[in-house]
Amino acid sequence: MKTAYELAMERLAKDAPPVRLSDAQKRELAELDTQHKARVAERELAAEAEIQQATAAGDLERAEKARQELLAERRRLEAALEARKDTVRNAH
Repeated sequence: MKTAYELAMERLAKDAPPVRLSDAQKRELAELDTQHKARVAERELAAEAEIQQATAAGDLERAEKARQELLAERRRLEAALEARKDTVRNAH
């Protein structure tokens, strides 16, 4: 007897068969992930320095603004990463 999960996965596979990636595509996706992590880390370091400076100066508004900018930047970078990954996945 199959579980509901297994049945759902079978239906999904019929509607959209899994995409097979080449080794080159896998390497490119891994490289994109590595670049993304580096960019995020770079932005976090810069934002953390800004937050610490603002907090030390007692400027809590500036610190909160830096936190919000970091969150927005993370979202933007994540969206750009997913778009680039989709391009790689769809390349045949």
